[in-house]
Amino acid sequence: MRSFNEGWAIQGSIDGVFQQDFEGDIELIIIDSGSSDDSIQIIQRDGRAKLIQIPLGTYVPGPVLNMGAREASHDWIVYLNADAQPQDSSWLKELLGPCLVDPKHGVAFSRQVPRSDCKAVYAHDYDRCFGPERESVNWDHFFSMVSCATHRSVLEAVPIREDLQYAEDDEWTRRLIREGYQVHYAIASVAIHSHNYSLRESYKRSFGDAKAMAATSEVHPKNVNLHYYVLLGWVKDAMRDLQWCLKHGRLMGIFYAAMVRLAQRLGRRAGHHAGWKHYQREI
Repeated sequence: MRSFNEGWAIQGSIDGVFQQDFEGDIELIIIDSGSSDDSIQIIQRDGRAKLIQIPLGTYVPGPVLNMGAREASHDWIVYLNADAQPQDSSWLKELLGPCLVDPKHGVAFSRQVPRSDCKAVYAHDYDRCFGPERESVNWDHFFSMVSCATHRSVLEAVPIREDLQYAEDDEWTRRLIREGYQVHYAIASVAIHSHNYSLRESYKRSFGDAKAMAATSEVHPKNVNLHYYVLLGWVKDAMRDLQWCLKHGRLMGIFYAAMVRLAQRLGRRAGHHAGWKHYQREI
């Protein structure tokens, strides 16, 4: 479990882990990257987790995820964000299920459902990614590290890349598939997780993900342009959001959604171009 200033949620996540209907020992390791809220006090007061603290400003996803696996005593490795709470007592059993029956398992990931205060634009995204009629089944690839399970042998054969600040989960699972492993969607394993990002945060996250994914993307920067990718894409995004908001009675959310989609499109465009330059790919 990765933790940073999530004292508002971490107790519920810890409780959820230890309330599982699961035969076997559960060992919880929390790696905190310099929290300044009450996260550390909550973890220490609870007492059920092994706490590892790293200095503020040193967090990079890959090294922390690989460190957690090395520290674990068991061969089954489960990653759960500190602000992601198992919805019920079957979360872990359902998450491990696909891996246990598949001889060439790679990793399984949970369904995520948003919190009740989630803004419409982000609730729509959770439907698109994880819902029963999810669009993600038609995407070239989709995976989320927020709640997932793998085996130590998989991580030893295909370790998580340690030089990416964003999209490390996307890059890792694409590499797993190339090596012949399978990525399972454990839809019956449910974690409650969502964020109401600001416009600045939406831009920053989109920029970071796009920059990291540009390391291997086959899409040339000229095709991630302002008039087609950003403006026309933004109109399409807004129309999908409008349809979703109408269907779910959240029409007032469309105005903020339009601003978020523009920030995301601009962030992905800038990040993709920056990534090609950073990784010194030929333009």
